[in-house]
Amino acid sequence: MSKTYFPRWRLVQGNAGGPLVVQPEERLSWPQNIAMGAQHVVAMFGSTILAPLLMGFDPNVAILMSGIGTLIFFLFVGGRVPSYLGSSFAFIGGVIAVTGYAGAGANANIGVALGAIIACGLVYTLIGLLVWWLNARSAGDGAEWINRWMPPVVTGAIVAVIGLNLAPIAAKGAMGGSTFEAAMALVTVLCVGGIAVYTRGVIQRLLILFGLALAWAIYALLTNGLGMGAPIDFSRVAAAPWFGLPRFTSPTFDVSAMTVIVPVAIILVAENLGHIKAVSAMTGRNLDKYLGRAFVGDGVATMVSGAVGGTGVTTYAENIGVMTVTRIYSTLVFVVAALIAIVLGFSPKFGALIQTIPGPVLGGMSIVVFGLIAVAGARIWVQNQVDFSDNRNLIIAAVTLVLGAGNFSIDIGAFRLDGIGTATFGAILLHALLRGRGRLA
Repeated sequence: MSKTYFPRWRLVQGNAGGPLVVQPEERLSWPQNIAMGAQHVVAMFGSTILAPLLMGFDPNVAILMSGIGTLIFFLFVGGRVPSYLGSSFAFIGGVIAVTGYAGAGANANIGVALGAIIACGLVYTLIGLLVWWLNARSAGDGAEWINRWMPPVVTGAIVAVIGLNLAPIAAKGAMGGSTFEAAMALVTVLCVGGIAVYTRGVIQRLLILFGLALAWAIYALLTNGLGMGAPIDFSRVAAAPWFGLPRFTSPTFDVSAMTVIVPVAIILVAENLGHIKAVSAMTGRNLDKYLGRAFVGDGVATMVSGAVGGTGVTTYAENIGVMTVTRIYSTLVFVVAALIAIVLGFSPKFGALIQTIPGPVLGGMSIVVFGLIAVAGARIWVQNQVDFSDNRNLIIAAVTLVLGAGNFSIDIGAFRLDGIGTATFGAILLHALLRGRGRLA
């Protein structure tokens, strides 16, 4: 491997021995790079715009900062780890809790959430610096340190808690204010489920995006076409210019809000760790030595995003799926994808089109997405074969789930932990207290 900070990206023309495989330090021709970059933009698009809409953030800013964040990550890892950074769903519960967002239009208290997102990114960055230092001392120690404190039983429970904590919000949003709106939320669920089960290939992999588009089209047909409910207003789309600045917002720093959102850093660590492990397995390369640098890149990107009104960002599983299918891991493809996202972020017309997504459709998508987050936690347990015949694992998982789902809160002066934060630190503390006892009777 080259000793330069960035790879030299050797051009790959083809592979006569089988399907084309492009490693991170290799590249395709520029027309192919652009095509693959566009595909990665499509892959991240559904989730990256849905997360800000559910939190009342400007989707244009989120798209723009996903591109800038991806470039920041690329710089920190020296172009060695293929990854796209998009809006993180892990922040939704905390943001709604500290802002009181009711799920309609712009979030009036967004500044408080932004300050807390920056604080979370700072903590995440400090964790990354520690792991970076440990890896520099002895390869692999950083990953082992994380696994020791956050084994699968802990990370799985924390991830599941995020979805369960958001369940009441999803149900309330889906019910809406009329029978028609509730029915359209259920239609949205069926659209996503139908695409997930009855389609194949690219459409199935991008089920959030295509499910959202199908539900939006059905809603438009029933309302604008048949007059069954509140029609979609396209006047703002027609009036919006093609290019212009998105709606940037300044952060406000509040200690109580920080205590709610900062624990999300633990989730981001687990997500990024899983991403590095997955890419290592796909490429046949040991990328553990870049783990700390990846954490720092993600943390800095989250701070930069929060500083201008964007969501916290994380490495995206959707783009790992694209790499799995295409077997093209060139990091230059993600530079192209990031540049495309930046261009889209500067299009008010694009943002106005996103804002036409009806509330009932977002409510239905909330049910699906928050449910998938909860199930993702259980999937971590299954994939890592967590032994629930061990009472220690049972106690850790059981207590964590109830603390998070019940939104158990703790107030100590200005310091406050809501459900997700309490569950996160509770899971880590329980594991630390019980792990030295072996199997419990």
